[in-house]
Amino acid sequence: MQELRDAGVMLRLIYEAMKKKGVDTDAVFTRLGVDETYVYSEQLRTPHNAQLYFWQVLEDVSGDPDIGLHLGQLLPVYRGQVLEYLFLSSPTFGEGLRRAQNYQRLLSDAANTEFLIEGDEACMVLDTASDEVRRLRHFNECFVQGLLAFFKSITDGSFRPSRIEFEHERERGHELVEEALQCEVRFGAEENRLYFPVDVLTYPSTHAEPELLALHERFASEQVARLEKKDIVGQVERIVAELLESGEVTLDAVAERLDIKPRTLRTRLTEAETSFNQVLADFRYRLARQLLATTDESIDEIVYLTGFSEPSTFYRAFKRWSGMTPIEYRKNAQGRDASIDAM
Repeated sequence: MQELRDAGVMLRLIYEAMKKKGVDTDAVFTRLGVDETYVYSEQLRTPHNAQLYFWQVLEDVSGDPDIGLHLGQLLPVYRGQVLEYLFLSSPTFGEGLRRAQNYQRLLSDAANTEFLIEGDEACMVLDTASDEVRRLRHFNECFVQGLLAFFKSITDGSFRPSRIEFEHERERGHELVEEALQCEVRFGAEENRLYFPVDVLTYPSTHAEPELLALHERFASEQVARLEKKDIVGQVERIVAELLESGEVTLDAVAERLDIKPRTLRTRLTEAETSFNQVLADFRYRLARQLLATTDESIDEIVYLTGFSEPSTFYRAFKRWSGMTPIEYRKNAQGRDASIDAM
C-alpha cells in the first residue's frame, strides 16, 4: 500500500503559527528529529500518519490541551499555491471549488473531499485525512480554521460557515470552538462536514481570466503527474522493508515483486528523479537512525536489520551519510524522545 503524504505547505503554515504563539519550536523539532531547514525543504511532503505523533508532541511541549484550536487562529492564509490560483482565475467560487477537487492530491494524498448541495445550503464533506487522523481533534480544529481563512480570503470576506460537524468528541470547551469558528459546531458526527449558504457559490472572482485558468489547470495537472511518478519510490521502499532481512535486496528482486521488468523499474525511478541505489541507501539510513535513536538494539543487530553483510560496511556507510559513527550518533540521540522518521 502506498504511503500517504501531505504537502509541506501544511507544516510550514503550522510552523509560522507555532512561532506566533511562542511555542518552543526547537523542543518540538528535537523530538521530531528535524529542524527548520527541513520545514522549508523544496518539494517537501511529510508522512500523513505522522500527524498523530506531531500533534501529541505539540500538546506535550506547549502544555496546551487545545493547541490545535489555538494554532488554527494564528495560521497564515494559504497563498501562493496553484490551488489558490485555480480559485482566483475561475469565474466563481463554486467553479473554483469544483476545479480544486480535481487536484486535492496537491494538498494531501489522503484528501478526497466531496461537495454537496442540500436545499439552500452547500456542504463539503471534509474527507481530508485517513481514518485515524480525521478523528484527531487538534488536526481537525486547526485544519478547518485554515480552510475558512482561505475561503474568506478568496471571496473578499463573503464566505461564512453556517454549521460545522466534527467526528471527534469534546468533553469541554464547546463554546470556545464555536467562538473561534463563528458558527454552530457539532461533535461526534459521522463525518467532518462544513456547511455554508449555497449562494456563495455564485460569488464572482475579480481575478477571473480564461487564459490564466487554462494555464493554472495545466500546471496543476503537471504537478499531479509529477507526484504520480514519485509513487514508485514509496512502492519500492515498502518492498525493500520486506526484503531487507533476507539480504536479497536487488533491483531485480524488487521488480519481480512489483511484477514489472527491471528495465521498466529503472526507467520509472529515473523519471522520479532518483535511482534504486539511492532509494535503498535513503531507506537504510532512515531505518538505522530510527533504530539507533529509539531502541537498545546492539550495533550487530542493527547491521542485520538494515541489510548490511558486515559491521565494517555499515560503519563506513553510516559515517558517509551522517558524518558520525553509529555509536556517536546514538550517544548524541540519548535523552531525545525521537521518532526520527515521524516527519
